[in-house]
Amino acid sequence: MAEALHVVKHPTGFYSAGATTVFASRYDQRFSYCMYVPSTHDKDGEPLPLAVLQHGTGRRGPQYRDNFAEWAEQHGCLVLAPLFPAGIGDDPDDLHNFKFLKYGDIRFDRALLAMVEEVGERFNVRTSRFLLHGFSGGGQFVHRFGYLHPDRLAGLSIGAPGRITYIDPSNPWWIGLKGFEAEFGCAPRVEELRAVPVQMVVGSADVETWEINNPGDSNWMEGADAHGVTRIERLRALRDNFEAHGIDVRFDVVEGVGHNPMAVLEPVKDFFASILTPRESQ
Repeated sequence: MAEALHVVKHPTGFYSAGATTVFASRYDQRFSYCMYVPSTHDKDGEPLPLAVLQHGTGRRGPQYRDNFAEWAEQHGCLVLAPLFPAGIGDDPDDLHNFKFLKYGDIRFDRALLAMVEEVGERFNVRTSRFLLHGFSGGGQFVHRFGYLHPDRLAGLSIGAPGRITYIDPSNPWWIGLKGFEAEFGCAPRVEELRAVPVQMVVGSADVETWEINNPGDSNWMEGADAHGVTRIERLRALRDNFEAHGIDVRFDVVEGVGHNPMAVLEPVKDFFASILTPRESQ
């Protein structure tokens, strides 16, 4: 009897399905990303929706991706987790480079959009609009991203940012929007953000302040504490600020949870699922 052949998948295909390996971005190879590609992905089928999970200071991209794996299978949604390493540029101790979108000659919003386009070239996924969540430093990044690129967002989930940019043209960037156009080359697109479903989420016990009240550090400016001391207070103030400008907000407080990114993901998953069409949510 002939011995059965042992069929081995091609390595490229194996590491590009399910929980993928980490890929360098072609746009800038200092940055990288991993994905979860659900089993429903079909290069000749209907394009899948896309959810982007932006890490915070701890750079836990793969952990976010793994936490969303079951959800991604359930909803047939490809998940992308970017990585913007600490220490980019001249300061090896810098932790905050990506949070304010621009750092030296780097535009982190453009780097993320380039990753989205790269994923769209490799997989059958819709990239014109995508779901976006970030927590803590990631929450800082994603709400500022929303001021620049609301036309690319199918939904925006802002998790417990410690430093907020308010819709306020009288205060300077980044506590307000004065100087935004000089910084980014365009005006903030607040009116377009009204058409984007927005969630804000925070734990009820997220009250530590040591990391977010630090005058003199590189991620501090005068007025950063004008709308509250804790992340809960600041996020509620941002909600009120958004709603005063006609932007509806779903506000989720997760009982008993402190500043823990993985412990607030259930309402994020529910929010994202509510945006997907009934066919995608089955």
